[in-house]
Amino acid sequence: MAKSEVKNKIRRLRFENGEMTQQQLADKVGVTRQTIIAIEAGKYSPSLTLAFKVARTFGVKVEDIFQYEDESS
Repeated sequence: MAKSEVKNKIRRLRFENGEMTQQQLADKVGVTRQTIIAIEAGKYSPSLTLAFKVARTFGVKVEDIFQYEDESS
């Protein structure tokens, strides 16, 4: 079975945007800090709605933050 994974650039974007903390981002998008930690670590893929909220927070497109990788490709 092929392994697939969603990679993201949230950590880098937080630091490029005034060193925003995980808690500050969580507050802006309406989730817990633990959710942001899990997404950054690649342990959790956000819902489409959450992905759009994160992108809007940083003023970028969803695909500028999240990349889908499939080993079978």
